[in-house]
Amino acid sequence: MKINIYISTQQLELCDDRGCGLRRYAVSTAANGVGEMFGSYCTPRGKHIIRAKIGRGQAENTVFVKRRPTGEIYTSELGAQFPERDWMLTRILWLSGQEVGFNRLGKCDTMRRYIYIHGTPDSVRLGIPGSHGCIRMRNADLIELFERITAGTAVEIIE
Repeated sequence: MKINIYISTQQLELCDDRGCGLRRYAVSTAANGVGEMFGSYCTPRGKHIIRAKIGRGQAENTVFVKRRPTGEIYTSELGAQFPERDWMLTRILWLSGQEVGFNRLGKCDTMRRYIYIHGTPDSVRLGIPGSHGCIRMRNADLIELFERITAGTAVEIIE
């Protein structure tokens, strides 16, 4: 399996040994565009892998902070109570860059920037940039993707 994320179309594509197009999902990448530097709040480009899969068995809409479930389940009421929170829901796929000096090590390290593919509230519009650097997905889509891939799966983020 391999994942391609297309910045221009705001889509994630799942590929297998026979080719791409196995599944396509709408996503939302960074509102600040693409970039690899720490503190940029941009989505990093290039070759990555899924370093860790987090959240197996958690309920849909489980809220995560620092990769740990908080015990909360997201609702619109909770969202209204904490409107400033950048919600990470349901599952987390933690990305690690594979290109030294571009998205790995130093001030451009994707993993140390805590860049994830994660769930988002259903009210968040996908198909347009809007995240703080991560790749946001619908929760049901993320659960499906999570079950189909393994840690170590290649991910390429294409401008």
